[in-house]
Amino acid sequence: MLAAEGPRNALNALEEPACFATEEARESEHERFMRLALREAERALKDREVPVGAVIVYGGRVIARAHNQPIRRNDPAAHAEILALRKAGKKRQNYRLGGCTLYVTIEPCAMCAGALVMARLSRLVYGARDPKAGACGSALQVVNHSALNHRLQVVEGVLADECAALLQQFFRERRAR
Repeated sequence: MLAAEGPRNALNALEEPACFATEEARESEHERFMRLALREAERALKDREVPVGAVIVYGGRVIARAHNQPIRRNDPAAHAEILALRKAGKKRQNYRLGGCTLYVTIEPCAMCAGALVMARLSRLVYGARDPKAGACGSALQVVNHSALNHRLQVVEGVLADECAALLQQFFRERRAR
């Protein structure tokens, strides 16, 4: 769903890359990139981190990938989305990431959602909703909030069952310990 266009939002208009020419092609591309994000989440799981993975795509190519690492780095901000944004900014040599799409396995939290807005990301595609901390409409509404000056396209539910299953596995094992 694309947020309502405002006068400032004309600068943020989205152009569909050729790889997203049809609805079918878009769906398969979303699934392909979400599978890469799931691989990143599995890396986090192996490291005993909350299994969240993120991939940033520009022009149909992956320019950054990351997984949660707050425990490993002793950094509360080392969420997959933040780490991926940092890598993409370096790759693009710009803190603004217009034209980029973030694929992430779970709905971003308030911190990450705010970073997506500040980075001027064009599109967010996420897997599972997060009713406790999701900031794209589940618990809070940070992405596309009416008080903010940037809107991004949001696509939710891509491979949602697989994304949720990985998180459920992690928390089930954690409770068992």
